[in-house]
Amino acid sequence: MYNKGLFNDWVPKPVQLLLVILFAGILMPMGGIYSGNIAFMASDSGSMTEYYMMANFVSSIGMGAVMPIAIRLKMRFKIRDKVTFILIALAALLFISGTTENPWIIVINSLLIGFLKMAVVMEFMLPLMMMVPSRGAFYSMLYGFVLVLSQLANYYVVEFSILYNWEYFYILTAVTCLILALMSWIFMHDKRFALKMPLYYIDWMSMLMFVATFFMLAYVLSFGKQQDWFNSPYIVWNTIGFVVSLVLLIARQSHLKRPFLSFNIFKKNNVQHGLFMLFCLGMYMALGSMQNTFALGVLQYDQMTNAKLNLLMIPGLIAAAIVALYWFKKEFNLRMYIFSGFGAMLMFSIILYFSMVPEMNFERWYLPMFLKGYGMCSLFIGVWYYAMDKLDVNDLLPAFGFVLCWRSFITIGLFSAAFSWIQYQFQVQAVGDLAVHMDSMILNPQAAMANLKAIQLNAILVANKKLLGLVSIAGFFILIYIYFHHFGRIKHTEVRLIRVLKGKSYIARRRRREQQLLKETINPIKDVGGVSNI
Repeated sequence: MYNKGLFNDWVPKPVQLLLVILFAGILMPMGGIYSGNIAFMASDSGSMTEYYMMANFVSSIGMGAVMPIAIRLKMRFKIRDKVTFILIALAALLFISGTTENPWIIVINSLLIGFLKMAVVMEFMLPLMMMVPSRGAFYSMLYGFVLVLSQLANYYVVEFSILYNWEYFYILTAVTCLILALMSWIFMHDKRFALKMPLYYIDWMSMLMFVATFFMLAYVLSFGKQQDWFNSPYIVWNTIGFVVSLVLLIARQSHLKRPFLSFNIFKKNNVQHGLFMLFCLGMYMALGSMQNTFALGVLQYDQMTNAKLNLLMIPGLIAAAIVALYWFKKEFNLRMYIFSGFGAMLMFSIILYFSMVPEMNFERWYLPMFLKGYGMCSLFIGVWYYAMDKLDVNDLLPAFGFVLCWRSFITIGLFSAAFSWIQYQFQVQAVGDLAVHMDSMILNPQAAMANLKAIQLNAILVANKKLLGLVSIAGFFILIYIYFHHFGRIKHTEVRLIRVLKGKSYIARRRRREQQLLKETINPIKDVGGVSNI
């Protein structure tokens, strides 16, 4: 006997809804690494921050690796057994992360946590989607909820780490997972979702190659600056390994009856343009490292004050979700909604460009952070909706892992590495330009050392302004591209008179088949996967 729900029949419907929201609200922001904790973890362990940046990247790799096999995992195991086992495994991994001093263990744990977390989060997202009438409305509410929840979670992670310790937060999260495991064993049913599906059809070798390929890329993007890029043999060999393993992975898929990855969807026009828009979004998301450098290095904010900056995005996130709800309700074209998102991001970079001064007060962050929140939420909703629209599920799931890594890891990692290198070059150039105005004949060494901090701060400001200027210029070209893109709208139409007799003509039957196929392709999996690793 099958049961497509989550809980036992004796659990009241309102309680089921509360349990779904509770599980989803706790599991979605959970991760193997938290950006607000990186500074505390690096200082306490004596390790470089690059290890924890890599841990953040490989978490997305784990989420991407589970997507092609998500359906088989759902069909193979009973819901109660699956959720309970994964929650216990998450508790064990989080406890290890909170008690270890080896950064590589945290990196591996982040990979496993991302894999297991994504496998269980989907179970609680599917019932929520069934309650929402349209996919656009579901995107609007879910992205708004997840992004707001992520900002709040990061803030309280920093506050907890300051009051107690970052290690205790991992232990607290592990205990929470054990409590959720107990609740799942009590309230969930022990029936299967549908017909039992075997796991031996999964190409495990391709999964290992997928993880290894992007694991090497994560190492290159994380440690590139620290290792002086291609002057280091580690960077050279990992780059070669990434290229070779990627070619072998693609070649292997062409010879498999059931490939782990599929590249058929990349022939679609909306997918190609959607990936490019996500690439442009990654450029703006990568400005977060520059913002942290300015806030912590120039304005001398502490970690708590810096965490409060992200809370200023919440009004913008909510506004973008509300606008999206109205937009999808009226069935407007996505062009101007996505245009407004990129426009908000452009205004954020321009305002930040003119605010690069040591005297910037906290109140001047209100407008740019509102624009950043609006732009981020609107682009997450609009671009993901457009890119994943009208795709066949059979082609989508095998390619979803790469798309997820592209959005959450590859684009942001590439731009973060590029911005870090460019910023360093600009900073060295700025120090040299400032040194021109110093005369060793009239400036003694003691005075030069006293002014060294001011020189460094001015060099950082100059480098940041140059970088923001380049991003702003690129932003104008992005807006031009968005404005002239069709977004699925048919430019040329031709009126024809077609005779339809009682719905039995060939044209009528073909139209009915197209409508039926369109309904079948809207699968909840592609919607749920879009909110992972936010």
